[in-house]
Amino acid sequence: MSGPRLDLAGRQAIVTGGGSGIGAALCQALVAARAHVVVADLDGAAARRTTERVVGPGSARAVALDVTDAAAVQACVDDVVARSGRLDLMFNNAGITFGGETEELGLEQWDAIIDVNIRGVVHGVAAAYPLMVRQGADGGFGGHIVNTASMGGLMAAGLITSYVMTKHAVVGLSLALRSEAAAKGVGVTVVCPSAVETPILDKGAIGRFHGRDFYLKGQGVRRPHDPARLADEVLEAVVAGRAMLVSPRTARVTWLVGRLAPRFTQRMSIGFVAKQRAMQTARADEAARLASGSQKL
Repeated sequence: MSGPRLDLAGRQAIVTGGGSGIGAALCQALVAARAHVVVADLDGAAARRTTERVVGPGSARAVALDVTDAAAVQACVDDVVARSGRLDLMFNNAGITFGGETEELGLEQWDAIIDVNIRGVVHGVAAAYPLMVRQGADGGFGGHIVNTASMGGLMAAGLITSYVMTKHAVVGLSLALRSEAAAKGVGVTVVCPSAVETPILDKGAIGRFHGRDFYLKGQGVRRPHDPARLADEVLEAVVAGRAMLVSPRTARVTWLVGRLAPRFTQRMSIGFVAKQRAMQTARADEAARLASGSQKL
């Protein structure tokens, strides 16, 4: 549970994808910091479960929200303003992933990941940013936008190519918008974590691809990052006005190596894909062997 290190008393926040994972952890951290949070999720029941679990002096209420619906996102922002008079913090956190060989992705999957991971963020920015600019017109605090990207938005990793594409877009959008927003009283932070212990690790498998093996075993990650710890780091970055949060420390080191030695990093990436393919082949062969043995019995 988030501690009382930060005080966001009275701040009004929206967290998309708040029903689980990083989003749910952000909601807990915000409520612990005395903020008032709209827990928005495509799964309304999951959003309600988050509101039931968060503990702290702030408050949380659930809404069912499809971030691919621009009008619905705008309505969510408008409702917060109608109730409280302003919106201070917009967390564009909802996201999906697909993992596997790119040739096995259909256009419906490309469309889905673009709609959620890029357009979902754009819809949040389009709804919240003009409002925050107006709120900051008198020279005060207009608001802060937080976009959840990924280490995949800073470095290229094969077998999650569509995800990497979308997260690069989120990083670019965030850093460019920050340069505009700085003079208008609006902050922008992009969050780029490596593997975090969330349900996304077990979703989006295509063909023989197995997500958790890819994100953890394949990358030598013994323990994924704790979402509660990440949520605290995110709020600290927001309060400090940081442009980017790369976490944990091992991710920052990897990113630095990638910037200093891009050719070496690309060779490592090619080798990593080969290793992953071998792992998936071994997994499939073992499953076939076990299935064959059970049939003989």
